[in-house]
Amino acid sequence: MKSVRLFFAYLFISYPILAQQDHYILLKPDKVFDGISIHTGWSVLIKNNLIEEAGPIMPARLPLETTTIELRGMTLLPGLIEGHSHLFLHPYNETSWNEQVLNESRAERIARAVQHAEKTLLAGFITVRDLGTEGAGYDDVGLKQAIMKGVLKGPRMIIATRAIVATGSYGPKPSGGESVPPQGAAEADGLDGVTKEVRTQIGKGADVIKVYADYRWGLNNKAEPTFTIDELKKIVEVARSSGRQVVAHATTIEGMRRAVAAGVSTIEHGDEGTREIFDEMKKRNIGWCPTLAAAESILQYGGWIKGAAAVPGRIIQKKKSFQDALESGVTICFGGDVGVFTHGNNALEMELMVEYGMNPLQVLQSATSVNARQFGYGEQLGSIRKGLLADIIAVAGDPIQDIKLIRKVMFVMKDGVIIKN
Repeated sequence: MKSVRLFFAYLFISYPILAQQDHYILLKPDKVFDGISIHTGWSVLIKNNLIEEAGPIMPARLPLETTTIELRGMTLLPGLIEGHSHLFLHPYNETSWNEQVLNESRAERIARAVQHAEKTLLAGFITVRDLGTEGAGYDDVGLKQAIMKGVLKGPRMIIATRAIVATGSYGPKPSGGESVPPQGAAEADGLDGVTKEVRTQIGKGADVIKVYADYRWGLNNKAEPTFTIDELKKIVEVARSSGRQVVAHATTIEGMRRAVAAGVSTIEHGDEGTREIFDEMKKRNIGWCPTLAAAESILQYGGWIKGAAAVPGRIIQKKKSFQDALESGVTICFGGDVGVFTHGNNALEMELMVEYGMNPLQVLQSATSVNARQFGYGEQLGSIRKGLLADIIAVAGDPIQDIKLIRKVMFVMKDGVIIKN
């Protein structure tokens, strides 16, 4: 009995030591893109869930218990950051937006979101900024928590919950009569109204506030501004007091101008953006998320055959805006509005950014260190350097030579845990 007691006493004393034992993984690819530039001869050492070292690491300096993973023929990158996602939507050529919001059950929409989350992660997008549940309430809060608890596989989520719209501006629209259908976002008006709604969404778990600075509610469904500058400024003021950013949906010049004057952090879409407005955004450190893939996808759903038909005016304008943005030097964030098109196909936006005039290195920076910095997470994510979270992927070949290689994801690590190898 004495020896049994001694045995259990030993276990009790030694268990905390065993439980706290550090775990090391050494990744040895052909090349490393650190979020800024590409390096050869580098390795990356992971300690538990953090990057311990990156560079030409000598074997003699490695802890004895290090596990080495050879990634021959591959390029290592920081986990990609999707800047504009809707995990609770699926492509509109499958089911229209109205149909999803009005008639798909919440259970179905959650089930789809779970699948979308896993596809996104396995495609190498380890963080997503999810900008509105589009009628699914605060279900993104539960999805984020389930991922954090390990209940399911998915990316880190920066969530906007319901988003904010001016009363009467958003959809679905009533078909007639007195009944008002469920809305795809939260309606709020006036300084008191928007203040309350921002605080409500923060209290429910929003990491970022999204506001629609304009929408298709003008005559003949023309896009027109929704909120006044004072209302937008109040939204930014209230959100900023809690340490949160505000992002603005804005497609028109006036919607963009009001959003810029209010001090938002990023503008989404910006279809009519001009050199003048981009110059002002650069001056105020406001980023632009162009969502090229959503624009092209919607037109293709309507019958446009890319490469076989004339380029629509909307795409001609989008390309001009993109060139103006490049020339201005404004921060261009990677984000495709995925959900309008297929989750897991996020790389489509990266390919279009190259097609529209960015070089692959700039695109990779946009999808990693630029997004992390612009979204306020630059000291946690988006780069391969000591002390940052071990969110890392590896792709076959060198995507700086061919951006399409970003689709060939061979290795995925999130928070120091290998998801795909």
